[in-house]
Amino acid sequence: MSPSISTQAPHTPGFLHWPRTLYAQLALILVVGLAIAQAASFWLTVAERDQSMTNVMTGYVEREVTSSVALLDHLPPAERAAWLPKLARRSYTFILGPGETGAPPDATLSERFAESIEAGIGKRYPLTVNTIPGDAERFQVHLKLSDGAPLTIDMRPTQGTPLSGWLPAVLLLELVVLATCCWLAVRIATRPLKQLAKAANALGPDLKAQRLPETGPDEIASAAKAFNAMQDRIAMYTAQRMQILAAITHDLQTPITRMRLRVDMMDDSATGEKLRQDLEEMETLVKEGVTYARALHGTREEPVRIDPDALIGSIVDDYRDAGRPVTLQGCIGHAMTARPKSLKRIVGNLVDNALKYSGEADVVVEVSAMGDGHIRVSVLDRGPGIPEESLEAVFEPFVRLEASRNRQTGGTGLGLAIARQLAGATNGVLTLINREEGGLEARLVI
Repeated sequence: MSPSISTQAPHTPGFLHWPRTLYAQLALILVVGLAIAQAASFWLTVAERDQSMTNVMTGYVEREVTSSVALLDHLPPAERAAWLPKLARRSYTFILGPGETGAPPDATLSERFAESIEAGIGKRYPLTVNTIPGDAERFQVHLKLSDGAPLTIDMRPTQGTPLSGWLPAVLLLELVVLATCCWLAVRIATRPLKQLAKAANALGPDLKAQRLPETGPDEIASAAKAFNAMQDRIAMYTAQRMQILAAITHDLQTPITRMRLRVDMMDDSATGEKLRQDLEEMETLVKEGVTYARALHGTREEPVRIDPDALIGSIVDDYRDAGRPVTLQGCIGHAMTARPKSLKRIVGNLVDNALKYSGEADVVVEVSAMGDGHIRVSVLDRGPGIPEESLEAVFEPFVRLEASRNRQTGGTGLGLAIARQLAGATNGVLTLINREEGGLEARLVI
């Protein structure tokens, strides 16, 4: 299996359904907040509307009932029944009779209507009020006209007026418009952050990240300018470091060459041979240091279309021609886009590392079975392996295991570091894995 890097954020207890992106979080907060605010506003508006309509209706009932009772009182008893349908309204009717008895009204709306009627006719006509049992709110007002005839006002109070049928649709449309505006506002606000994150991730060792457009609101333009300026400063500092390192390397070549010439002229062959080995190690260390610095700061090599089977096969053939026991298994079978020099250096460093510790190397090439277009190049050896706790440490520069302090066997400690840096610059992943049958596997996934 090819190595993978988990991109899932750590689980946060208590926020099981909380969105993970800032875009979704802001959109959710704004939409939910607007929905709650709109619901509260709608409820307050309806409550105030009902209260206002109730005040209007109680005043209307008070005036109408007072006029109707006065009219019935002045009509002859024989004509009163004919007038009852004319005086009836949606919320009340008149009954020529004692009506029904019951308990005093306890509902707030009934009490308000009863108080309104009593304020209108209670001083002239003594009256009593009681509720009528049933599902709907209902009460009756009992009084006697001037001639002693009983009269009952049967009330079915209603609060406010019913909502219009189109109002829910309008409110839903309004909520949709607000949600759309929130989505657009959050998208505009978070897009620069996404662009900034993308540019930061693209800022690899080669320091060729895409520059951010310095446009938009002042805050966004200022952040873009700061990021672009940061890229320029990093590129400048890196170039200066490379120039200094190159200059030091160039200047060291001259004294090393002079020292080698003087060693060749020495009479003591044993001492001269030791000094010659030390000078060769110094020269190798300087060259490896420059190579690591270049790998650390990326490679200027442009990706091209290559035949990976031919490239890796040529590497193995070179080792075989030199009499080194290196084998090749598997093939890719198709072309790919890669940096050939970087790939050749990575595989070469891995093979050199395997030869140092086991004397032989097996190169295995295969295509990922996941169908994701990745290829895997594994370099296997039968050496002593590496302790699990040191599998990552050996990728650090100048880090060599205790058993390999000798440079003739352990090298400079830069081979794996250079390979890891070049792998990252070519969008690859390089890992070390201890084999179950013994030895080490250096796995490069591109």
